[in-house]
Amino acid sequence: MNSRVTTPIMKTALYTTILVFVLTSIRAQPPQTVAELWADFDPRQDPLEVEVVREWKEDGGVYRYVRYLIGTFKGKPARMAAFYGFPEGAKGKLPAVMHMHGGGQRAFMEEVKTYVDRGYAALSVNWGEREMENAKPGDPNTDWGTVDPTQQNVPGYFNLLPGDKFLVDHESPKNNNWYLLTLGCRRGITFLEQQPEVDAERIGIFGHSMGGNLTMYVAGSDDRVKIAAPSVGGQGYRTEPHEMMGGKAQQENIKGDTALFARTLGFENYAPRIHCPVLHLSGTNDFHGWMDDVYRTNALIWGQPLRYAFSPHLNHRFIPEVAVTRPLWLDHYLKAGPALPETPKSEWELKTSDGIPMMRVTPDSQSLPIARVDIYYSVDPDPRARFWRDAVAVKKGNTWEAKLPVLSLEQPLYAFANVYHTLPKAESLPHLAPITEVCLSSLLHSAGIAELAAAGVKVTDTKSLLIEDFARGWHDWYRLNPDNKQFWQNWTRKVTDPKWHGPDGAQLAVTLKMPETNTITIVLQENEWRSYRGKRATYSCRREVSGAAALQTITLSPADFKTSDGVALANWRQIDQLGFCAQFEDKQPGQRLQEANWQGPAPEFLRVAWE
Repeated sequence: MNSRVTTPIMKTALYTTILVFVLTSIRAQPPQTVAELWADFDPRQDPLEVEVVREWKEDGGVYRYVRYLIGTFKGKPARMAAFYGFPEGAKGKLPAVMHMHGGGQRAFMEEVKTYVDRGYAALSVNWGEREMENAKPGDPNTDWGTVDPTQQNVPGYFNLLPGDKFLVDHESPKNNNWYLLTLGCRRGITFLEQQPEVDAERIGIFGHSMGGNLTMYVAGSDDRVKIAAPSVGGQGYRTEPHEMMGGKAQQENIKGDTALFARTLGFENYAPRIHCPVLHLSGTNDFHGWMDDVYRTNALIWGQPLRYAFSPHLNHRFIPEVAVTRPLWLDHYLKAGPALPETPKSEWELKTSDGIPMMRVTPDSQSLPIARVDIYYSVDPDPRARFWRDAVAVKKGNTWEAKLPVLSLEQPLYAFANVYHTLPKAESLPHLAPITEVCLSSLLHSAGIAELAAAGVKVTDTKSLLIEDFARGWHDWYRLNPDNKQFWQNWTRKVTDPKWHGPDGAQLAVTLKMPETNTITIVLQENEWRSYRGKRATYSCRREVSGAAALQTITLSPADFKTSDGVALANWRQIDQLGFCAQFEDKQPGQRLQEANWQGPAPEFLRVAWE
């Protein structure tokens, strides 16, 4: 029998196979862009099926514990729990804000109360499924049903492939946690716009860390957002390798097509779709929201007012002058409050007559009075670990300027400025003293090695054995719990800067006054965030210092510092942080927390140097 002869039945079977193959191929074709990813989702289409678990009144506000329908996934409904509040007896339509919590956190009543007190309707969604604050037995919570975009499914934040807890049966950005979380938060905006006391044309959003990510995702996919204020999260280029001194680093390794992830879930592809003003808050050394990429991403937002507020030396937290920018930003665009000053104008000059780069900053002096200007620069390409030198800005007319001398032409150069403006009246935020100044940051300037050489930059700086004389207090340090005598900590990254590197054979000398006898812990962190350079390690040394009115000096060698399992520090070469602590807990296994037994006030530090 000729194998090429086909019957009508065989032809039908062949055509059916081809049709199934074509339909399967069409179905399996994932969205290729942000626009395609969100094209088939209407956040208003399905009813919210809102249930009020509980309602109460407190301090002039009406508060509700609510749940709303997110959607139906794989045949089972998913519901979001949230706190909602608004001022009691409010007349007319209110502006509204939605808060998205960070990783490991939950819906936050304090955020709702803060904005209710400022005259807003406020919603805080519980996307992470943790038990709600003050929950009672039997209270319903967020329930994602057959999918799981929470931190119980961490691989889902870096995944495009199908699986039991993912949405579709083929590779797609819809299998990523961020897609579902963004969808759930967009339904939160629908909740807000349907509340009778809310003005749907005045809705803003904000979030911290993973909530900062969600702020950018929601703002870039939903034009109902009129104002956004992400913090320590939401910058792009997270799948892109970054060149550091000593190797490469990147934030995310994707399971699936990395290019597809970037096109559909990379913040760099959401930024051009944001059609509202954006304020980005962060710390200069944030591990999650890399400073350089925040600027790089937000530069893609076209035609919208932008502001930046960076807390010097901090990671994942703010100084009060930065924290206050967010409510003031929201107040301006949602309540017609006073505008924040403009982003400080800044420029730098690499080609100068003496070969020393120069930075100039011209702040907005029309909006609010200027309290001070700080110009910072660094030579470290790693935004997480770099030390920001204060260049000591000098005022000349309406401009502040500073020279940026360098030790080597084998390192890049970075610079930015912080401008502190005096507020017309003190602002209040939870857990903070009255805030009298607001801080706004300039744009970030950077130049590579080749650019510095081409500009004729000269090596004019010198190394310093003196790390700190405290002439400017703790200006080059960051402080944790400074007013708590049991838990105060003072940290600096000066020791990672080549200018203050510890020489081989040197000892670390710390001069201080100790009013009462106490045991102080001195901590060194090696390769902080720098896995491309070597293993991260924490070394500590405890020293009892007698109480005395006279100056005392503690002198330490590398061998005095040990890890929690007893390994001594070999040398100072890869130290990134130096800390003085009343009490320190090493997160490495086996390290026990020392007793909280500090007596009297904290010591007065007068000098830290290599000898």
